[in-house]
Amino acid sequence: MSTEVSRRQVLATGAALAGAAALTTGLAGTAAAAAPSRSRDGQPQVKPTIVLVHGGYADSSCWNATIRELQREGYSTVCASNPLRGIPTDAPYIASLLDSIGGPVVLVAHSMGGTVITNAAAGKDNVKALVYIAAFVPDVGETQGDLIGKFPGSEVLPVSVPVPYTKADGTTGTDLYLSKDGQAAFAADLSVTEFQVLQATQRPFDAASFTYPTTAAAWRTIPSWGLVAGSDKAIPPACERWMYTRANARKIVEAPNSSHVAMLSHPRVVADLIMDAAEAVG
Repeated sequence: MSTEVSRRQVLATGAALAGAAALTTGLAGTAAAAAPSRSRDGQPQVKPTIVLVHGGYADSSCWNATIRELQREGYSTVCASNPLRGIPTDAPYIASLLDSIGGPVVLVAHSMGGTVITNAAAGKDNVKALVYIAAFVPDVGETQGDLIGKFPGSEVLPVSVPVPYTKADGTTGTDLYLSKDGQAAFAADLSVTEFQVLQATQRPFDAASFTYPTTAAAWRTIPSWGLVAGSDKAIPPACERWMYTRANARKIVEAPNSSHVAMLSHPRVVADLIMDAAEAVG
């Protein structure tokens, strides 16, 4: 082996190790890197880390517009990649992410992500607030199927395309994708171009997600906030209001003209509610 080749290998190995260390430190130390603020008595404090969880037909990029608003105000943010396989998979996965973050957390969810955080945040002392954005807020024993049929107005099922897939154990599951005709039901207040990008980059969810009973209700011990999307045709606005009221949400705001994807079409309204929660528990 030549000296030059050996030198290149050492440099490459060192760079890889440094990159891995930076990645680990960057996530585990998210809260420590948060910008300091002042409490009501003037004492310095660290802003909580904002952890955002997406729902079905979406991926983490659906939070981009809201993240820009939050980061502009000095908040550290982490977008969780929700597996969208149902409570038994999704909740432990998000819970493990929460365990990796030092310092206080404000946990935010959209749509089906609400079910996930309701289960995942149970018993997590670092989660100081839950913020539901056009989201499910189930109680113990309830399923998403129970809730979405509780009030009329959901139009998303007819524009959902079932696609069979093979699970790790060899059985067959069914993924649901939002069709190209789904804009009116899901994202009516986005431009056609924006919807086309969302539809092309979506992550499907397992249809069985609607059948798993909730096993914990974190909102019973952690204060919550909620945003009602007033023109939502995925989760009916009446259902959102009812769930937030039942959870004794400290604040409920409405975006009257918002479709289901309020975090994309009304990012400042969403960010303001998240920051309201962060300041209240800071």
